[in-house]
Amino acid sequence: MKIDKFPFTATDWTDMEVKERNGVTGKSFSRIFFMGDMKVRMVEYSANYLADHWCHKGHIIYCIEGEMETKLEDGRVFKLSKGMTYQIGDDSEAHRSSSVNGCKLFIVE
Repeated sequence: MKIDKFPFTATDWTDMEVKERNGVTGKSFSRIFFMGDMKVRMVEYSANYLADHWCHKGHIIYCIEGEMETKLEDGRVFKLSKGMTYQIGDDSEAHRSSSVNGCKLFIVE
C-alpha cells in the first residue's frame, strides 16, 4: 500500500458525524475519514446485523470489540473477534459480514 503525502492529522472519532445504514437485519454506524484516496472508518454493527450486499472492495479490518463473521461467496466462513484482523484485496473474493451480538471495527480501505 502506498500512502500519498498527507499532513499529520489526529482524529477525534467521537466528534465525527455518524452515518447509519440498514442491513438485511440490524444496522451499521460509521464514522468516516478520507485521507486522499484512502478511506478510514470506525464502524459499529448492531446485534443481529447482516450486511445488505456482497462486497468486492478490499479492506484491512481490526476488531476492537465484540465478534463478527465474514462469509465468502464460496461458502467459507471466518470469525473475527476482539484483537483480530483480516485483510482482503480489491476484487479478490466477494464477502459479506454479520454479527450476532454486535461489534466495533476499525477499517482501512
